[in-house]
Amino acid sequence: MVDRLKGKTAIVFGAGSSGDGWGNGKAAAVAYAREGAHIACVDLVLEAAQETASIIAGEGGEAVAVAADVTDTDSVAAAVAQAIETFGRIDILHNNVGVTHMGGPVELTEEQFEAALKLNIGPVYRTAKAVIPHMLRQGGGAIVNISSLAAIRWTGYPYFAYYATKAAVNQATVALAMQYARQGIRANCIMPGLIDTPLIYRQISGQYASVEDMVAARNAAVPVGRMGTAWDVAHAAVFLASDDAQYITGVCLPVDGGQSCAVSEFR
Repeated sequence: MVDRLKGKTAIVFGAGSSGDGWGNGKAAAVAYAREGAHIACVDLVLEAAQETASIIAGEGGEAVAVAADVTDTDSVAAAVAQAIETFGRIDILHNNVGVTHMGGPVELTEEQFEAALKLNIGPVYRTAKAVIPHMLRQGGGAIVNISSLAAIRWTGYPYFAYYATKAAVNQATVALAMQYARQGIRANCIMPGLIDTPLIYRQISGQYASVEDMVAARNAAVPVGRMGTAWDVAHAAVFLASDDAQYITGVCLPVDGGQSCAVSEFR
């Protein structure tokens, strides 16, 4: 711990893991705490948020677990209010919620497409709406949105709604960065490439003959020869949220082992 975030408070939406191991949001919350931040761990499932908060507390940090539905504006506002009541301020807003639905526009149902809009891009609006007024009163803050490499290129999976909504996250981040730059609020986003998290075993593995085939294919598709981990994403988030990145805003940063520079895999 080098205390890059000492004295700051981060609210992490999607701070729980969707299964055993380390998801991106869970790792980010713990990484922020290890740098000295107080953490409001927010998740739809309270037990998942509590698990992350317990890890932070066990390492000597301060965290509160909060249940919230990021598709509901009032629920998001209540979570932000609880974080403010507990810690007095919010310096870092981290958005890590998302879902994939396989299929192009022909295969996707209207309900699936609407769900992708509500869960992939909607939370960027709802959390910003709730948090930015506090940041303005404080004189600034940092927003880190988690997008995807799918926002800028074909990744080999037929998930039309995911491509569209993650591209929207990128441009929404740029819009926030430009609108609030003179008010001291920075906004950046991270575009993870092929990351080995519990979520891929639930939402991606069905595209392969077996889990083993999925892991092998995803490792082979990355120039460095392996999938990333949630910690690769978390370390980038800590940097973007810290004063080390005080002159960086409006950036969509690939964390992808070089995949964004390589020839696209066309399956």
